[in-house]
Amino acid sequence: MSGQYVPEIQGELRRFRLNVPEPIYKASGIIVFGRRIKSVVFSTDVCIIRNTNADAVIAVYPFTPQPIITQAIMTAAETPVFVGVGGGLTQGQRVIDLGLHAEHQGALGVVVNAPTANETIRRLADTIDIPIIVSVVSDNCDIKERLDAGAQILNVSGGAKTVELVRKIRSEFPHVPILATGGPTDESIEATIEAGANAISWTPPTNGEIFKDIMQAYREGKGHPEF
Repeated sequence: MSGQYVPEIQGELRRFRLNVPEPIYKASGIIVFGRRIKSVVFSTDVCIIRNTNADAVIAVYPFTPQPIITQAIMTAAETPVFVGVGGGLTQGQRVIDLGLHAEHQGALGVVVNAPTANETIRRLADTIDIPIIVSVVSDNCDIKERLDAGAQILNVSGGAKTVELVRKIRSEFPHVPILATGGPTDESIEATIEAGANAISWTPPTNGEIFKDIMQAYREGKGHPEF
């Protein structure tokens, strides 16, 4: 029913949190194992992850993936986690092993980087039963080969060309699930959704950025600010 009242429960202390930008709710979402996911927070900071209302977490970082990091993130998260398992610095059998371990830890899906070989994706798809998310960073990527190898979701991160890249992929593959970076503004998020993204990955402010406003308020003798 359109316009239906939605009750909201808040705690006095935990009401201070990071909320994803409202335009993300315009996305169709991607249903993974019965869960509709529209917003995905891009962070490995457990404090941020624990205090955001995003539907899921995408946990990728610029070091070789380590199961202990995955476990720490999933222990802290209240929502499903898509786990990075390499494909750049980390290649071959280690990607397969990390993917299987991530599934056993409880990950909702695994993310592989743009340089990942199709053969690695194919072997990973034969090994695990959770979605493989393949990062797409430019229009040089052969999307059909990725999908044929076993990719189930595309993670589009093309910088300033993300909207253009999403639109191109959507025109050629009308039904492929697309998770894409939304950019820094409401307008850029809306443009990404209109181009064909089903879900948006959102980069939250850092602890340092949040603390800057809080500490300034404290210096001025004010109370804890709303973010």
